[in-house]
Amino acid sequence: MRRYFLLCAVFCFAGLMFSSAQELRLPDSATAGDDATIPTTGSGKATLYVVGPGISRKSDINLGEEIHLAGQDLRSAGAYLVIVCSSTCADATLYVSAAKPFSLAFILHPSRVPVARNDAVSGVAFPFDQFHNLVQAPQTINFELGAGKSSILSKSVRTQDGAAWFRASSGKAAGMVQVVASLGDISAKRALQQVASDPCNLRITGGRTKNGITVQTEPVHDCTGNPVPDGTIVTFTAAGPQGKTTVDAPIKQGVARAQMPVQGAETVSVASGVVIGNELRIGALP
Repeated sequence: MRRYFLLCAVFCFAGLMFSSAQELRLPDSATAGDDATIPTTGSGKATLYVVGPGISRKSDINLGEEIHLAGQDLRSAGAYLVIVCSSTCADATLYVSAAKPFSLAFILHPSRVPVARNDAVSGVAFPFDQFHNLVQAPQTINFELGAGKSSILSKSVRTQDGAAWFRASSGKAAGMVQVVASLGDISAKRALQQVASDPCNLRITGGRTKNGITVQTEPVHDCTGNPVPDGTIVTFTAAGPQGKTTVDAPIKQGVARAQMPVQGAETVSVASGVVIGNELRIGALP
């Protein structure tokens, strides 16, 4: 790259030092990987210099004949400086654009998300041609999010400067979601795991035993009805004349249980995260 800029500076300076007896008529556009033809004027021998992304070439040509640039030398999109020198020098810039889309780079975030979260899922797609050039010409990318036969999102987005993106809320059912970005017959797939959200409508039952109080939750679900995963911590708190006793218990097989070694009349409450459940009043032993 440093060599490229150095050569550009040298040849541009040379172009200012000489009058342009030759004239270069470059095509309006060129496509990466395609051959390009440049007409020349004048007669006699000349030297051709081509400097661009990934190429620095020198060759002899005959003025008045067409210059042929091979597609393998124009695989990188960008600006190419073309210079023809004999007794004087002429220069022009050839702009090469990306070829048609060949693949999609697709980034999805996150890979795991709670259900029913607003704007919790985002994705961005980039179209590339077969030579790994970013295709900056506007393209329409289709984004599809689905779980089984249920569609969560279907959206078409036009690329801007080579990128198309979306934001979406997660679905209501826990499980695997397939996310697909497509452009014509090109597609890229990602997987999104939706998990239960925070517990909702916590309710407990319990009673006194000779060793204290035994309490347990009803089956714990989130607000959309998904079972909360085992291992989620539920906190039981017993408040009575002797103070407070707190026990943290993980959910196992859908419920959480705790044995609390308290003897007097107690009021037992339950919470998980920011969610608070019902209170249970349990009297003392007679």
